[in-house]
Amino acid sequence: MRGLRSLLLCAGLLASSGAVAACGRASPARSAVLPPPASVAASAANPVAVSPLPGTDDASPATQISFLGAAGTRVSHVRVSGSRTGVHAGTLRAYSTGTGDSFLPATPFATGERVSVRANVRVGSRVRVANTTFTIADRATVSQAEFPLTGGDPRAVQHYRSAPQLTPSTVTVTTPAQPGAAEGYLMLAPYQGAGSPGPMIADQSGGLVWFDPLGRGLQATNLAVQRYLGKPVLTWWQGRILQLGFGVGEDLIYDTSYRRIARVRAGNGYSADLHEIRITGQGTAWIDAFDPIRMNLPRAHGSAQGLLSDSIVQEIDIRTGLVMWEWHALGHIPFAESNNPAPPASYPWDYAHVNSIDPGPAGDVLLSARNTWALYDVDIHSGGVRWRLGGSGSSFRQGPGASFYWQHDAEFQPGGLISLFDNGSDPPKEKQSRGLLLAPDPATHTVTLARQFANPSRTLLAESQGNAYSLPHGSWLLGYGRLPNFTEFDASGRVLLDGSLGRGVQSFKTTLAPWHARPATPPSLVVSRGSAGALTAKVSWNGATDVTSWRLLAGASPGALAPVATAARQGFETTVSASARGAYVAVQALDGAGDVIGVSPALRT
Repeated sequence: MRGLRSLLLCAGLLASSGAVAACGRASPARSAVLPPPASVAASAANPVAVSPLPGTDDASPATQISFLGAAGTRVSHVRVSGSRTGVHAGTLRAYSTGTGDSFLPATPFATGERVSVRANVRVGSRVRVANTTFTIADRATVSQAEFPLTGGDPRAVQHYRSAPQLTPSTVTVTTPAQPGAAEGYLMLAPYQGAGSPGPMIADQSGGLVWFDPLGRGLQATNLAVQRYLGKPVLTWWQGRILQLGFGVGEDLIYDTSYRRIARVRAGNGYSADLHEIRITGQGTAWIDAFDPIRMNLPRAHGSAQGLLSDSIVQEIDIRTGLVMWEWHALGHIPFAESNNPAPPASYPWDYAHVNSIDPGPAGDVLLSARNTWALYDVDIHSGGVRWRLGGSGSSFRQGPGASFYWQHDAEFQPGGLISLFDNGSDPPKEKQSRGLLLAPDPATHTVTLARQFANPSRTLLAESQGNAYSLPHGSWLLGYGRLPNFTEFDASGRVLLDGSLGRGVQSFKTTLAPWHARPATPPSLVVSRGSAGALTAKVSWNGATDVTSWRLLAGASPGALAPVATAARQGFETTVSASARGAYVAVQALDGAGDVIGVSPALRT
């Protein structure tokens, strides 16, 4: 994904700097049928995108002021004044991307006060004034209760003698990979049911490759292969999942040796939510957060002293941790669009529930809001909604089969298409969850169903979570989220791979990608000795992808070991047997060329 610098260039917002950028990704359909929100006009004159965006009604008391623009943007003479707290001193810190700065106030703002911001912004040789005004939220304390553990099948748990700490759910493949199936490993993050939660990699036969068991009360979501600073990495969210339907945690980035190289935390006093972590080529990350606040709600939607869960989207500069851009659903998505009935006054109303983020090619970002049954194309410069797809305020008339409900994972696709996972349930509106490819037509303001994918052999209706993941050659992988299932389809809808985790186990998303890794930790080994010098070794190397065989060594001391047996890799754990004397044993991991790529510590038998 492109960073905001390229997005703003493609939108023509940076013409004053004389910069030129090519927007190579096909642009999705656009519609200008909606009048701009009030905040659009207020921010259109700004030379950069300023967050909190003008008109934001619930900014954090700990918010920074973000000025995001083109490469070389410089901010100066910042004046920040609160209606109750007065003028705020602070410091300016530059983004590592060179596309702007954040002003960090020295003291927090006061609940309910209105804040005015004015700054000089230099883009190229031109200096202009940037402004924003926003109101500080009355943040609420809500229940931190987590979902209770659901029952599962204790037989559907993996166990290994050489790695007893690894007890993830089993992965059962019911339709083995067919000709044409995409190459790579399954990326999962099981939780609930039996087995330990944590990010997990499995091969396409269901065999374990890597698992990171999490501590008590922690879960993971969204394991995926992405690129950070030009190199392949693993990313996932980790934290606690609350009964409110959100997460409290952080996003992690690991290298090909399974070493943590970065963590992404939400800024401005929020915690990273579980729904999205998307890295750009500029070293930034798009994430989501939620914020429970107190506010007067409309009579039809709750109490005058009600609680609301607002959905927040941020772009974070990974290297500095600064917030480069922030958007709130409140003020941009009307309450009337919600299909989620307001709960009792003591429980926060999750009226929008933004659950996916995809930066577009034209200074925009595509957001999915589960509880409005709609997608929103948001202008990054202003924060205003360019168009809606679905829900009660759709900019497009939906053709047969193109409606969706409680959806997840909306993304721009080449050729102007949009993909998503249509849950269709909670409460049920359809009989089957589907992966959809939609074709919006800006000329006729209609959207047609280009393609759909649904499991032909079983009825799978996922109440929550799930994703539709694009694979090479027009194939798609559906992860069913609340259900333990996953299915790969070719472009015609033929099933190429089908399987599931254990009963009751959930994985928010399921992806599939090539991955080559060599762990920084050594292989694991346990040995038992029988009569007449018989040795039986159980060996594994959590996360290694290039091991093809194992060589057992034995000797009188750790410095005098010699090969006594070799065995082909048999899966995650391999048994190697030999008849050998000697008090010490070790094992070597060999690749396809027979080279040693890992050695275990020597064990005294």
